[in-house]
Amino acid sequence: MKTLRHETEVVVRFSEVDSLHIVWHGHYVRYFEDAREAFGLKYGIHYLDVQKAGYSTPIVKVQCDYKRSLKYGDTALVDATFVNSEAAKLIFAFTIRNKETKEVIATGETVQVFLDANKELCLTNPPFFSAWKKSNSIE
Repeated sequence: MKTLRHETEVVVRFSEVDSLHIVWHGHYVRYFEDAREAFGLKYGIHYLDVQKAGYSTPIVKVQCDYKRSLKYGDTALVDATFVNSEAAKLIFAFTIRNKETKEVIATGETVQVFLDANKELCLTNPPFFSAWKKSNSIE
């Protein structure tokens, strides 16, 4: 079984810092989203791919552990790693690093579930997701 990862570069914008001149804590979750979306584009499991298959994947859990702070003008590298699970879920682990210093800024995880076209929770993996996992040598 192989590990699927993708690293996304994020430049901290002025609008993302707070009165302490550091990135407001909520933006780190947005950086996770940026990395998850880039991962999806790279590996063919983008939100539009999921939607085309007739499903949606709402977030049901977000965890973020803050280690250090980013500030305006910093560039962050956000690593998104797919975490395989037998459950009908998309799980990603994240590490945010400062590109210049290589310091770990934050780590975290998100969990998404599958809803069918009727917005019913899927208790088993949708066929398109099982096929995706197989085509990426994850199963």
